Amino acid sequence: MSSLQTLTLITIFIISSSSSSSLPIINSTTPTAYEALESYGFPSGLLPVGVTGYTLDEQTGQFEAYLSQTCSYTVQGYNLKYQSTISGVISKDTLTNLKGVSVKVLFFWLDIVEVSRDGNELYLSVGILSAAFDITGFIESPQCGCGFDCNDLDLDLDLDLDLDLDLNLNLRSAL
Repeated sequence: MSSLQTLTLITIFIISSSSSSSLPIINSTTPTAYEALESYGFPSGLLPVGVTGYTLDEQTGQFEAYLSQTCSYTVQGYNLKYQSTISGVISKDTLTNLKGVSVKVLFFWLDIVEVSRDGNELYLSVGILSAAFDITGFIESPQCGCGFDCNDLDLDLDLDLDLDLDLNLNLRSAL
């Protein structure tokens, strides 16, 4: 082997070993935020559609989930709001130190600070008060802006547009 070939092989080896240690390893089997939530016993519907990423320290349970923007919607008569970053500590059937999720009660926005699961019930706590919900209400993830009523919203918008269009056409034809 010539010295040029040897030098080329050594250079390639050095470049490949130094670049592989400085680049992050991309693992295609990394679970989504929804799958990670399910692995701790929670339904994926605790998070709205559109989570762009998350971090999780499996040793401490510290996590952050990211949305592209704040997210609000109404489900079962409750107004919920998610900040663009949601954080807390997760363990089997328990979310504590939750930050970034709030619910409107009467005229006040209260932070949901803890979520726990007991069988088929989820308990959402705003401090001294908590409410129990059947887990089936959290199987699907709601959409920001419309919750689970997105199709009804589209239908209402279509009806409003059709009504406006018909009204305008009728007025013009009458003139």
